[in-house]
Amino acid sequence: MNSRINAWQLHGHTALITGASKGIGYAAARELAALGANLLLVARDEDYLEQVRLDLADDFPGIDVFAFGADLAEAEDRLAVFDWVADLGAPLSLLVNNAGGNRSMATLDYAANDYREIFEQNLFSAYEMCRLAHPQLVQHANAAIVNVGSVSGFTHVRTGSPYGMTKAALHQLTRNLAAEWAVDGIRVNAVAPWYIRTQRTDPALADEDYLEEVLERTPLKRIGEPEEVASAIAFLCLPAASYITGQVLAVDGGFLNFGF
Repeated sequence: MNSRINAWQLHGHTALITGASKGIGYAAARELAALGANLLLVARDEDYLEQVRLDLADDFPGIDVFAFGADLAEAEDRLAVFDWVADLGAPLSLLVNNAGGNRSMATLDYAANDYREIFEQNLFSAYEMCRLAHPQLVQHANAAIVNVGSVSGFTHVRTGSPYGMTKAALHQLTRNLAAEWAVDGIRVNAVAPWYIRTQRTDPALADEDYLEEVLERTPLKRIGEPEEVASAIAFLCLPAASYITGQVLAVDGGFLNFGF
């Protein structure tokens, strides 16, 4: 097969995707499967995740799809995921750190447990997943990690300060690992979405006045779709992106570049 065609496919890859049952994670799973990657899906709701696994297996009969229920904010669950991967004997080559969460409020209103939970969900879980995945990724010639950050890691948006802090740190983790693990043949990049139409954002966007404010600050004048973030994630996983590492790609409809 033509080598340039191969550069735009993921046959022979196995992707571990966290937060894979809904939203961006689910869209990323579908996109990577369409490009030929086998899937290892992780999410907290085991029953719902199993239905997602069955749906993906039906839609993409040429690939392997496995699923494992885990709360990645818990250290024991993170270890359990990689015991499961080892038992499968899956040659892991791609990691998409998408799992996360938030509780948005004023900085002075957070209790210590509130903001520590956000750090566990968004930052420490991804940090440990990268570390745990390294022994497997280093064995593959074209390994890649994609972290799902946020525009809140660049500038103030109304997410609450802990969320912005975790995403900024996740962006910096991306840069550090890209430099540190390049020698191991592992590329590390991130995507930084603005408002994307998911179950998590639906309540906020249902407020017409708030939606109007969001669109006013978005040059493309619309809300993004999970599939549009998934396309960026997939590109950063592809051999076609083999000279790209340490980047944080905004998927934001122009939000970050919109001055006065």
